[in-house]
Amino acid sequence: MSGSHRASPYPSYEPVYEAPQQPYGVPPQSYGAPQQPYGGPQEYDGPLYEDAEAGDGYRSLAEHDVYDRPFQAQPAEPPPAPPAPPRQRAAAAPAGGRAAARNHRRKARKKRTGRAAVAGTALLLAAAAGWYTVGQDTDRPGVAAADGSGPEGVGTPDRPAAGQPAADQASPAAPAAAAADARQAEAPAAGRSEARSDGSVAVIPGLGASFVARIPAETNQVVVATGEGVDTNRTSVTLWSRTAEGRWTGGENWQGHNAFKGWTTDHNEGDLRSPIGVFSLTDAGGRKADPGSRLPYDKDPNFVVSGTGFAGEQLAGSFDYVVAIDYNRVPGNSPLDPRRPSGSTKGGGIWIHVDHGGPTHGCVSIPEEKMTQLIRTLDPAARPVIVMGDAASLAV
Repeated sequence: MSGSHRASPYPSYEPVYEAPQQPYGVPPQSYGAPQQPYGGPQEYDGPLYEDAEAGDGYRSLAEHDVYDRPFQAQPAEPPPAPPAPPRQRAAAAPAGGRAAARNHRRKARKKRTGRAAVAGTALLLAAAAGWYTVGQDTDRPGVAAADGSGPEGVGTPDRPAAGQPAADQASPAAPAAAAADARQAEAPAAGRSEARSDGSVAVIPGLGASFVARIPAETNQVVVATGEGVDTNRTSVTLWSRTAEGRWTGGENWQGHNAFKGWTTDHNEGDLRSPIGVFSLTDAGGRKADPGSRLPYDKDPNFVVSGTGFAGEQLAGSFDYVVAIDYNRVPGNSPLDPRRPSGSTKGGGIWIHVDHGGPTHGCVSIPEEKMTQLIRTLDPAARPVIVMGDAASLAV
């Protein structure tokens, strides 16, 4: 039965009489219908409340507190004053020996609105409809990387091979991997706890002990390219500088792309994955004029590329500015130098270059204005390096 018992005590009992009392000694007049057996099913024809079943009304008197007091005769003199009209009752109580219970007034039951049930149902429907969902931001750009027998896209534009998935398409295990990568990308506890008011940290966030140990002691500039996942092609890039105290301060976070299929520790030409590791940055160049580089800069019209990339984007202008990543190349030479010390099968031509809006063959890409800023900032005296890989791998 919906509703609940009244919390406050019942009011003091005042007998109410439906008809004037008979003189003393005269048998009392019977009231209403014949008495029903006590405790049997009670009929209720009143309105039903929300959440009530048909026939669910006031049940037997056993469910309520009643005053079990027999009818008391009144003295003949003086005659009692006419009683006030009885209040209307929600349901008739059975007639019989318990006249007091019959005349007992019950507090009106508060009608339930069912708002709590409606709110709970709404939340369940919202969750089922996907109103509260967490997923990857498909509009956010990322860092790209590519390679080939020469610079990325030269002679072989970034076109997907037949049967390859569309750009930025994640593998079936990508959602779980992305969640793990996001957790791994958080700054180490030491970096967070030791952050100062100037923003400097003792350890570059997101780098585990093995990668921290691979950064040369004389290096004071570190470009960190962190991929979202091992099989994804979007990356964030940040330039970190070491202070005189040996702490690190980070610059802006730039969004770009890496290789079409993600990352690998065993890069080979044509695998469409960017190499994971720590590599020096010694040379820059591009089709456009030197924007103010402190690294050796090679302006050359051969820094050109044409065609479309994996996402159907135009590749033109991608090599207007580049910084060579010293993976399988001879440092101290133009990024166009084709030599591969570890053999041609290990790939090459891995650069940081202008982002063209999609994944590459192996390089890392950032927006053009960020490329010019990076080229002007990198200092050979700071022995700059790039630490690159997916977030989970870099956290080791």
